[in-house]
Amino acid sequence: MEIHEVLVPLDFAVVGLYLVILIGIGAWVSFKKDRDTDENLFLAGNSLGWPSIGFTMWGTNVGPSMLIASASIGYTTGIVAGNFAWYAFIFIFLLAVVFAPRYMGARVQTLPEFMGKRFGDSTRNILAWYMIVTILISWLSLTLFAGGILIRQILNFPMWLSVIVLIIIAAFFTIAGGLKAIAYTNVFQMILLIVVSLALTLTGIYSVGGVGELIARAPAEYWNLFLPADDPNYPWIAIILGYPVMGVWFWCTDQSMVQSVLGAKNLKQGQLGANFTGWLKILDVPLFILPGILCFLIFPDLENPDEAYMTMVTKLFPVGMTGLVMAVLIAALVSTIDSALNALSTVFTVDIYVKKYHPNATQKRVVMVGRIVTVVGALLAIFITLAIDSIRGLNLFDIFQSVLGFIAPPMSVVFLFGVLWKKTTTKAANTILIFGTLLSIGTGIMYLWVFPQEVYGIWPHFLLLSFYIFVFLCFLVVIISLVDSKRKDVSTNVLDYGKLPRIPTNVKWLWAVLIVIMIALYIIFNGHG
Repeated sequence: MEIHEVLVPLDFAVVGLYLVILIGIGAWVSFKKDRDTDENLFLAGNSLGWPSIGFTMWGTNVGPSMLIASASIGYTTGIVAGNFAWYAFIFIFLLAVVFAPRYMGARVQTLPEFMGKRFGDSTRNILAWYMIVTILISWLSLTLFAGGILIRQILNFPMWLSVIVLIIIAAFFTIAGGLKAIAYTNVFQMILLIVVSLALTLTGIYSVGGVGELIARAPAEYWNLFLPADDPNYPWIAIILGYPVMGVWFWCTDQSMVQSVLGAKNLKQGQLGANFTGWLKILDVPLFILPGILCFLIFPDLENPDEAYMTMVTKLFPVGMTGLVMAVLIAALVSTIDSALNALSTVFTVDIYVKKYHPNATQKRVVMVGRIVTVVGALLAIFITLAIDSIRGLNLFDIFQSVLGFIAPPMSVVFLFGVLWKKTTTKAANTILIFGTLLSIGTGIMYLWVFPQEVYGIWPHFLLLSFYIFVFLCFLVVIISLVDSKRKDVSTNVLDYGKLPRIPTNVKWLWAVLIVIMIALYIIFNGHG
């Protein structure tokens, strides 16, 4: 049965009301009379406080595909996928104490701009185009593809109309209000997401017969974060070694994720915002993975585990609440898409338009170009999404998650060495960005398509592959830098972030408490069965 067949007029009314409130908040922020006409649209005029930053980072990370996939993995394997949420705190901490002070001290709007100051214009140019392609494909088109499928199921729209509806809503905030509108609407959307997801989890626990019954009836191994080294899907060694490569890239060097920290009022608010994101990531397991485990206990005979989330919603929630869940899923979509559109617009406008063509452009002109780029990016994303939809026979979204593991190594190496090792040279950085990317993506193509693992069985886990490529590129960057550093004209480093400030005491304490809690969670959720 399709989802739209079980919805009633009240559900649609709830979705409609949500959209009206959301657009109302966006319009209020975007068109307030007291906003400075020269305000930096991309970074919200550096006005964001820690709640907005935390909710925006978390919201950018929480797409509807993540909700549905998390429940699916919970249904089949328990909480092991919680590593992708809970292990992230180390890399969010790295962003807060290592990367953010340097990004903000250098007063940059984009990460290619930061690396341009470190390695020169050639690196900035490569990184700018690299990020534009990554944002356009991985953040925009794949999210739209997942969202289009969802809207098609909910409203029975054709894919092209579903995608256009989503992109119009998301582009409205980006064009009209920039990062500030995105941040304000994300606070509303993520609070709604937490409330509704919590209601689903509590309803499931009640249906099972309480927490005691949940623990007793679920297989013991479902409560382990680390699975044996010979587990075919999630061996502990692959997660421990492989996830950090993705974690550094995703949390510390990706424009879509870092942009809200760059828009902070000051460094302390940015660090508190990152810390808040770390706390919010704890919720991923009870809100998104636990419903899958509960579904396994209540509806053990599902043919397709991907249906676990929507089965819980349609079977357990009363009339009207189903509409609220639809609103939440749309909220998760819009949150990811508008953040990605804003990042795309920022990188193109700052790193390509202003840097290469109009260095003396007024802020008003820069904002206008940014809005045009948002529209063009939205149109391109629609066409790429419809092209993806026309391909049959591939589970493209799952494949792309693996591909992200092959995109990460070059970016992680260049940023880590660029920030932490002064001897890293431009030649080394550019070699890693070009050769390293060809090596990494080429390995991914071999792994996924030419000699696929399920046919040949010759490959290590894709997270381990990502780790091996990362280690090789680390050796390469060191060798090239040491050889290249003998040239006298080698330095292009004009990066100056001043004296790094001390971490405020309350920021230290909040991080210390979070770290202790995360270690405790890893102790509690291991050694079962």
